[in-house]
Amino acid sequence: MHTARGFDLMTRCNWYKNSWLVSISAVAILAGQTASAGSTYTNPLLPGGPDPWITQVDGVYYYMHTLGNRIALWRTDNIANLAKATPVVVWTAPKEGPNAHSIWAPELHRLDGKWFLYYSATASGFTDDKHRAVFVLENDSADPMNTDWVDRGRINTARPGIDGSVFTHGGKRYFVYSPYTETDTSLAIAEMKNPWTLTGPENVIARPDQPWEQQGGRKIVEGPEFLPGPKGDLFLTYSASACWSDGYSLGLLHAAPGADPLDPAAWTKSPQPVLKSANGVYATGHNGFFMSPDGKEHWIIYHANSGPGMKCTAKRAPHIQRFEWTEKGWPNFGEPVAEGVPLPVPSGTR
Repeated sequence: MHTARGFDLMTRCNWYKNSWLVSISAVAILAGQTASAGSTYTNPLLPGGPDPWITQVDGVYYYMHTLGNRIALWRTDNIANLAKATPVVVWTAPKEGPNAHSIWAPELHRLDGKWFLYYSATASGFTDDKHRAVFVLENDSADPMNTDWVDRGRINTARPGIDGSVFTHGGKRYFVYSPYTETDTSLAIAEMKNPWTLTGPENVIARPDQPWEQQGGRKIVEGPEFLPGPKGDLFLTYSASACWSDGYSLGLLHAAPGADPLDPAAWTKSPQPVLKSANGVYATGHNGFFMSPDGKEHWIIYHANSGPGMKCTAKRAPHIQRFEWTEKGWPNFGEPVAEGVPLPVPSGTR
C-alpha cells in the first residue's frame, strides 16, 4: 500500500534504516554571475534531503528535511557550506503514540519570540492516511539548536492530513495544510488562536482538478507554502501529483490584495505548473521560501531528482535558486537550474 508520499511500507522501513520559463543562463544573469572561492554554490546542496526547509535569521541558515523518525537541524552562515555543517538531532519520535513514526516535512518558524517546529506524523500501529496529522513543538530558547523542545501535540485540524505551515497576514495568523478529502489530498486553511491551536472554520481552497495534478495515478495537491507579493497579493505554492512521478511539480494559487484568505472563492489557480522538470532536474516539488541575509533577494528551496524514474525516495535532494517578480507582482521561478552550475550565494552572505 502506498502512502500519499509514495513510499510503500517496506521502502519506508528500509529508508528509516539508512509557466514562466527562463533559461539557465538567464537565471545566472539574474543572480549576478560572480564567481570567487566561497561565493558560489551548486545544486544539489546535499546528496539527499526530501521535503527541505530553510529558515534564515540574522544571516544564519537553519536547514532541515524529512528523516522519518526524528528531526535534525543544520546550521551555517553560508549556504554553500551546508554539506560541511553537522546536523543536531533536536527531537526524536516516541516509540508509541499519535506521532510515533513517518515524521515528514518539518518546518521551523519564529513566532511570538519563540521557535516552533511543525511536522507531519503517523500514529503507532498504523500506516494508513487516516492516522496522519500535523504536530508542533515549541522552544523558548534563543537558539533553536537547543534540544529543550516542548511537545504541543496535534494541531486540531478538522481532517487527517500532512504538510502544515503557518503565515501571518493582515494582523492574523493562518494555518494551511493538505487534508485527505474525497480526492487523495486537497489544500485547506484556518485561522490560528495561537501557534498550536486553530479557531473558527476550516475551508478547502483547492483540489487536484487539473491533469498535471493527477500524474502517477493519484490526485494530489500538498505542501502549501505562503508567499506575500510585493503589491499586496497573496500566493500559495503547492506540490502537485504523486511524488513518485516525474510530473511532480509546483502549482500556484493567487488571492488579490485585500481578499479574505479564508474565502475559497478568493483563490484562483494558475493553469499550468510554475516549476517543473527541466534541464536534467526531475520531479521538482515540496518547496519553501527564504530571504537573503541582506533582505534584498527572494529564494526558493525545493527537492528534486537527478534523473528520470527515481521516484519518491531519500535521494530526492535539496535545490535552491533565486527568483524574481514580474511587473504585475507575480513570482517568476523560471526553470530548475541544472546540477553543477555555479551560482552566486545569497547577497549579504558573510
